[in-house]
Amino acid sequence: MYGHGAAPPPRSAATVISLRVLFAAAGFLTCGLLACVPLFRVAVLRGKWFDWTVAWLSLPLAFGGLAVVGSLPESDHRTDFALAGVLLLGALSAAYFLVVDIRHHRQPPPFPGYIPAQPPPVAYGYPQPQPYPATQIAQPPAPHTPIPVPQPQPQPQRPAPARIDQVRAELDELSDYLRKHEGHPEDGR
Repeated sequence: MYGHGAAPPPRSAATVISLRVLFAAAGFLTCGLLACVPLFRVAVLRGKWFDWTVAWLSLPLAFGGLAVVGSLPESDHRTDFALAGVLLLGALSAAYFLVVDIRHHRQPPPFPGYIPAQPPPVAYGYPQPQPYPATQIAQPPAPHTPIPVPQPQPQPQRPAPARIDQVRAELDELSDYLRKHEGHPEDGR
């Protein structure tokens, strides 16, 4: 009721491939104008400062290159270099996106319910016993025994949940208090 809700369903392989094609095509097919789109997708996926910097730097490069192409005559050699640079920016952004996205989707997702082992919280009252890990004592095999006999493994005991320990400590404190004040009728009760 108060949890995070159900996890969204994983994307199918067809959806992932379709998104890859659309993001990769956005940079190159718009002649570099939208070269920032796949780079921003990479920045959102990875969240690294380098990716965000590259994505933001691609915007002035694309607009500057297209401004040079639009403002100078076609016969000027600078327009050729500017257009080649903008197209190269679109192609490189698409290639970088494809490499990062394929690597990202190959990684197995982390186990959704994994919580690292932590000691239970200390409740007020009696100190809580800490469970000790089971230790194994290695015994050398007998000299005349050709096949070692496997030793039974002790089953590790699971510690009680912290809430139960807290309630138990509070009940112990309450019973001690009641024992101390049991024979005193001056309380008016």
